[in-house]
Amino acid sequence: MLFVPLASLKSLSVASGIAPACPRLLGIVFKMISSHIKALILDMDGVIWKADAPIGDLAEIFARIDARGLKYVFATNNGTRTPEQYAQRLVDFGVNAQPWQVVTSALGVAHMLAQKFPPKTKVFMIGEDGVRQALNEKGFEILSVEDAPNAQVVVMGLDRDIDFAKTLEATLLVRRGIPFYATNPDKTFPTPRGEIPGAGAWISVITTATDVEPIYTGKPYPFMMELSLEMLGTNKEETLVIGDRLETDIAAGQAVGCPTALVLSGVSTKYQAGLWLPKIDIIVDDLTTLIGY
Repeated sequence: MLFVPLASLKSLSVASGIAPACPRLLGIVFKMISSHIKALILDMDGVIWKADAPIGDLAEIFARIDARGLKYVFATNNGTRTPEQYAQRLVDFGVNAQPWQVVTSALGVAHMLAQKFPPKTKVFMIGEDGVRQALNEKGFEILSVEDAPNAQVVVMGLDRDIDFAKTLEATLLVRRGIPFYATNPDKTFPTPRGEIPGAGAWISVITTATDVEPIYTGKPYPFMMELSLEMLGTNKEETLVIGDRLETDIAAGQAVGCPTALVLSGVSTKYQAGLWLPKIDIIVDDLTTLIGY
């Protein structure tokens, strides 16, 4: 495990008289990412941004990543937005990203359902644009609250317009034995003001009322990591998974055998990381520190 705080690197440059762009310091920082790493799988919330606030100079960070020839995809448990919306947001922050580089838990759940159910299967969905578009693209029929009793599958993700009527219908369906799928188990969601209820917090309402746990496709389960590796075309040993949450990002990367890097700019703390097993390969303050000056 390697931990190098950003403050220490700045102190080193001042004490030694070496400018941050000096090759000596550059070499020290770049050793965090081994030369055998060919690609990155990056979480977004807590790594790239918090709510609408970017974490660091993203244009500069990804210019350095591009200069090193590293491939990358973004794998997020937040399925509220579509890949196109996420890609545009990254572009607005100066990152040259394409929709195919964004893997969401919404894409994951739609992909999994397509392997198990035929097109036109009736789905009662609690979620936002990301889940809706992903299900539509796979040919599923999304039902309204009024038509929910006809559903053959229940899918749930973060929904900021959730209400009692939606949870009532989902509960009745799940209690009837209708298959129950969910995007991700994150209990909280990081924002600049602090952590707020995430998808897992709302899903817990249904699980409490039914005693049924959904089938998750998001992290820490390996499905999204496997999909990301397939998109990158790299093997697990040469792909670094970067995240801010131990129980989802890091656990998912370790589950598929990838090396992992925890950034402390989001949810998990250095103390929690020190207790985590298996040990994390790299622990740093943020993505800027990890990528180097």
